[in-house]
Amino acid sequence: MNNPLQDCGKPLFFKVANADALNFSAPASRHGQSVRLAVRSLSVMQKDALAASSLTGAVWRLASDEGAYLAGLDEAPCPLSFLTTGMVSSYMDEILALAKQRGIVIRDIRLVQDNYYTMTGSALKGTMTGGARDIELEAQIDSDATKESLNTLVLDAVAASPLNGLMRGRKDSLFTLTHNGKQISLGKALPIEGAPLPNPRDTVERAQPAAGDWSQLIVRAGLTPKTKETVTLANDSLQDEQNRVLHVRGICTLRPDGIKHIEQHLYNPHGSIFHYLSEEGEANGGRGRAPDATSYISAGIGFCFLTQLGRYAKIAKKKLGEYAIVQDTHFSRGGASGRTGKPGICDPIETHLFIESGEDDDFARAALDMSEQTCFLHAFCKADLKARVKVSSRAAAA
Repeated sequence: MNNPLQDCGKPLFFKVANADALNFSAPASRHGQSVRLAVRSLSVMQKDALAASSLTGAVWRLASDEGAYLAGLDEAPCPLSFLTTGMVSSYMDEILALAKQRGIVIRDIRLVQDNYYTMTGSALKGTMTGGARDIELEAQIDSDATKESLNTLVLDAVAASPLNGLMRGRKDSLFTLTHNGKQISLGKALPIEGAPLPNPRDTVERAQPAAGDWSQLIVRAGLTPKTKETVTLANDSLQDEQNRVLHVRGICTLRPDGIKHIEQHLYNPHGSIFHYLSEEGEANGGRGRAPDATSYISAGIGFCFLTQLGRYAKIAKKKLGEYAIVQDTHFSRGGASGRTGKPGICDPIETHLFIESGEDDDFARAALDMSEQTCFLHAFCKADLKARVKVSSRAAAA
């Protein structure tokens, strides 16, 4: 099979050296930080992207693929993996910052986060819909603080995370649509005011890695062990009719150098384990040696949307050529890490979609609508979600 990510001649993940020459940067911040994401499809399931953060000033090149369940090559993590990684990374930031502000000494900490999503209905009948469920978060903490104070700490930190703005209340995403080089009217999707941003395909292609060894940023570590919930296997996610629950786990710990290490497991559909590194920039007390939490979150949303577009075209047997997006997300600073003292907020996601196809404009509109309708992470934005928190002893867990 064609494997563009393997054949590109670049590391899969790296800090971009030539962002200025690319004229690619985050949009002006509305609430404290923003991320601009440019994603292009390389094959039906493989995608690469640039993520630019206004808070860190860095641009990261990221990549995504799918496993056998979507006839992918498993060359890079699936889209849902990026959101889980960004979420648990952000929660770690807020817990540690808030503990310091409250004088709570944490000797050791490990976060275990489980994300669940649903997919039901038929793509060809237009009834297929993605959904998102409440998050489960276990904080395993070694501290002399009382159980009650640790529970309050974690609950307040979850609310302080910038992601709180996407979880609480309904956020309907906004779009522009350009088909075969011409902006066209939308179908069901809600519009962005103003003209589309430029097609990002050439920008992503020209990104070059900064000096250094980037091979350990994101590393595959074999298949996730099967459990009783592992029922979606090879090619199952390409079936027209769907009725399934997806489960992604992220396990976050701190390395001695302060970088967060996240181990991601994909239980259903049956996928791989990936190890991520994440670190905030200097504005949040880090050194920016790995992608920050909101860049990972934004990448997950964009990757998932394009996966659903390619999947819909494949199921519907439509002639889809190149497709890409520019996506803007506007978050607040963290309530603890950014010292705002407030819950995290976020604007609706803004996505500019570019499609080249041998089909008519009605197909392009249907492709956008079905992609938004089946995208788990746009469903995440529209749902009113909670984090179900459990605090336990780190020593007992170990």
